[in-house]
Amino acid sequence: MPHLTTLDGGSTAVSEGAVEALRDALVGNLLTPESAGYEDTRSIWNAMIDRRPGLIVDCRAEGDVSNAVKFAAEHGVLLSICGAGHNIAGNAVCDGGLMISFKKMKDVVVDPSSRTVRVQPGVTLGDLDAATQAHALAVPTGINSTTGIAGLTLGGGFGWLSRKYGMTVDNLLSARVVLADGSIVVASESEHPDLFWGLRGGGGNFGVVTSFEFQAHPVGPEILSGLIVHPFADARQVLRGYRDFLKGAPDEVTVWSVMRKAPPLPFLPEEVHGTEVVVLAAMYAGEMSDGEIALAPLRAMGTPIADVIGPHPYVGWQQAFDPLLTPGERNYWKTHDFAEMSDGLIDEVLGYVATLPSPQCEVFFGQVGGAQSRVPDAATAYQGRSAAFVLNVHGRWSDPSQDDACIGWCRDLWEAVGQYATGEAYVNFMTEEEGARLESAYGSGYERLVELKNEYDPSNLFRMNQNIRPTV
Repeated sequence: MPHLTTLDGGSTAVSEGAVEALRDALVGNLLTPESAGYEDTRSIWNAMIDRRPGLIVDCRAEGDVSNAVKFAAEHGVLLSICGAGHNIAGNAVCDGGLMISFKKMKDVVVDPSSRTVRVQPGVTLGDLDAATQAHALAVPTGINSTTGIAGLTLGGGFGWLSRKYGMTVDNLLSARVVLADGSIVVASESEHPDLFWGLRGGGGNFGVVTSFEFQAHPVGPEILSGLIVHPFADARQVLRGYRDFLKGAPDEVTVWSVMRKAPPLPFLPEEVHGTEVVVLAAMYAGEMSDGEIALAPLRAMGTPIADVIGPHPYVGWQQAFDPLLTPGERNYWKTHDFAEMSDGLIDEVLGYVATLPSPQCEVFFGQVGGAQSRVPDAATAYQGRSAAFVLNVHGRWSDPSQDDACIGWCRDLWEAVGQYATGEAYVNFMTEEEGARLESAYGSGYERLVELKNEYDPSNLFRMNQNIRPTV
């Protein structure tokens, strides 16, 4: 008789008959720790997360999700939901409970006439881009092709197209959702609009999304993009110039600044490899000739080591940072939102970049604003629309013996720059232990999220997330 972890952290015995009944009800597979495929299915991107579910429902159909949710609710079993398994917090995997895996549900259906896309929750950004770019379309998403669309969307979603076309949640048209009682509803502006509001930034707190419908936009297949790499000795001047350039930039321009040790890229001189650099990663979401004019002042700034801005396939640009974000490494992040990049903030960050604890660690400022800032805060659960920059302190390393040094460096940097932050934060960049920060992260939307939780999941079945706790 298997014993599974309960919602309160205890243990419960579940009969073999109940487990076999679940197995028989599935189109997909029910995996135990002894099953072939169990190890691969439970593994996720962040190697710091090494949990072993008691059961895994390897879903192939929406009904599998409903049956898994009913089983978890009936037996009071801890439940986790895994899309592509990229989220930093690692909540996709639970210890001893029931894990729903979407790794086999990867269908993407594009309607070029309406420019809409239907996407299953196991789809990665790379899968989505490949399907939409066949029609010269794109959905605004993130910047790493191995990221899962499900977790990205439910937390907000921003990247190279967000200043032009809004966030991922701003382009979500509808979602099919399995609720805590196993029933299935459609959430949109016209059906269950309160739930639709909560799904757009509120994470997995209210149900399990089995299908997303997005609005896509004309993009590519080639766009103007690339990197400008500056020596770290010029970092202060470069970041101030970067900040000033962005003040007049049109929505089509997005430039992120990345500070790290230079990887061995073929266009960098060998003597630069492994030294600290400042990288400006730029994209123009429009006509290339207009982009050349718009980016010219940025490219004229300082004396860069390399400038490789030019025409690139959009799908290639979306994969440009994949080699720096491969699975199997240890990762720990900290994040803040900023309304501006002040001189004090720049100086604090550069002081920590000078002491990177691992060659893979980095700090980046993601430029936001534009179209995403013109959506009212009250329109979606995602908050932080007034931010101009999102900071990600990205600790990344291989050796577990470096855990304390790398985590400590991330936390120290985060605390040092907190005085300049807005208080809100991007929940997709938050680690597992930051639950106490949620009320601040969600700002004025937090109380409404609690009300939704009370209505849709009063028992807190969906708690393996950045958890909005019910109060009933």
